[in-house]
Order: sequence, then C-alpha cells, then structure tokens
Amino acid sequence: MAFAALGLIWGLPYFFIKVALQELSPLVVAWGRLALAALILLPVAWWRGALGTIGGHWGAITAFALVEFVFPFTAISIGERWISSSVTGILIALVPLTVVLISRFFALHEPLSFWRGVGLATGLLGVVSLLGFGTVSGPWAWAGVACMLLATVGYATGPLIVQRYMTGLESIGPVAASVGVAALVLTLPAALSFPRHWPSTQVLVALLVLGVVCTAVAMLLMVYLIRSAGAARASVITYINPAVATLLGVIVLDEHLGVGGLLAFALILFGSWLSTRGKPRAVGVVTKELAHEHG
Repeated sequence: MAFAALGLIWGLPYFFIKVALQELSPLVVAWGRLALAALILLPVAWWRGALGTIGGHWGAITAFALVEFVFPFTAISIGERWISSSVTGILIALVPLTVVLISRFFALHEPLSFWRGVGLATGLLGVVSLLGFGTVSGPWAWAGVACMLLATVGYATGPLIVQRYMTGLESIGPVAASVGVAALVLTLPAALSFPRHWPSTQVLVALLVLGVVCTAVAMLLMVYLIRSAGAARASVITYINPAVATLLGVIVLDEHLGVGGLLAFALILFGSWLSTRGKPRAVGVVTKELAHEHG
C-alpha cells in the first residue's frame, strides 16, 4: 500500500504546480511547499532524535538543500509556465541517467559497462525523440526545457552529496533539516512576489497538496519503504511516478504528447532502467528516491 501510494503521490506535483501557477509566482509555489513540508518533517525528525546527529554536516546539508530543493523546485515552477506537466514529468525521469553521468565528479563512478552504455544511449535517444518531433516548439518552450534540465542536474547531484559526505546518518534527519534550510533561503525572494490578492480555494488546495502530501508525506513514506522493503525494491518508484505525471497531464489537463512524446517516455524509462540496474548504492539509492518527490 505504501509503494502504491508513493508511486501515485510522486506523480502528482507537476499537475498541482500547473494549477498553483495560475495565481502564484514560481517562487511562492516553491517556497510554500517547502515551508509546509518543514512544519511537518522537522518535528518528526526531532521526535525521532535524528536532528542531534547532523551537527557536523551543516555544510553538506546546506549544499543538499540548494541542489535538491531550492534550485529544482524553483526551476520546475518557472519552467512549467511554458511547457506541459506531462513533458516535465518525462524530462525529470532523466534523473537516474544524470546520476550515472555526473557521479564521476564525486569519485563514486563505476566502469561504464556495455548495458549501462546502451542505457545511456537509449535515454539520449528518448530526449531526441521528445525534443525533435514537435512536442516542444518556440523559444519559451525551450526555456522551459532548460529549466527542467537544470532541475534534473540538481536532483541527480543531491544524492551524490549525501552519499559522499553524509554516510551513516538517518535519512529523515538531513532531509528534514535540508527542507527547513531551503524554505529559509526562499523566504525573502518569495515574499517579494507574494500575490496582492488572496488566492482562490483551488490554488490554495493545490499548494497544500504540494507541501503536505507531495513533499512531507512522500518523504515519510519513502523512509518507511526503505526500512521495510529495502532501498533496491523502493527504487522501482523511480520508473512509476513519471507515468502518473504523464497520464494526469494528458487526461486531466488535456495535454497532447503525440507519437514523439510517447516514444520518448518509453525510451527514457527503459534507458534509465538499463543504466542503473544492479548498481550498488547503499546510501545513494535511499537519497535518490527521496529526491524524486519531485517536482
């Protein structure tokens, strides 16, 4: 039940971001979900005693907060003004491939095996299919794609920081602290773009779902899954939430992917699976999945 719930929850953010952006700025959307999540996660981490073990890791926690929450949440909210939520979900599915590509900069890379190479090539072909068959057109749409690629790099860098510099910490501690730091970083920029009028109920509900369900509850569910089923089994979530995001965009928001988009979706997920299968990541998998909250 937890696995099914998380697969659904982490496919929801892109849809609700699209709704919240109707009346709120991207910075307010990013800050709002982080602030709400921090109000839930920090007390839970404190109650579990997980905050007492992170004292010597504030540099890594701050870096993790920036690359895993501040930059991706802001970039996704900005980019979704110009591209569909379904295309966003597909592009974010590139995270496992990106982890493989940039891990060498953290001295964590492994030799590029034949199947991993095939997986990277397949994922790249998926990106070409997505961007080269009319799914994305116009300068603003390409700016949106650039935002998603920035978010992807951030989501991929975050778990590598944890794996390299925070090994041995209980995951809920650094994650809760990072969410709190990220909310503080965005407080002033968000305050400068607060709406002049009180948002509609629909937008407020979207923001509430983003913060409470898609961020706080999702993190707690992921920690539970990792402890109950193991990180390897929990990692399968990576290949489910983009499907949920795509279906929501097509069915509810009436977004059109076309043949190129559907082909890209299949190729990127298959390439991600090939390039990451069998890769030992005791800590890295844990934090990668926490990162896939996404949006």
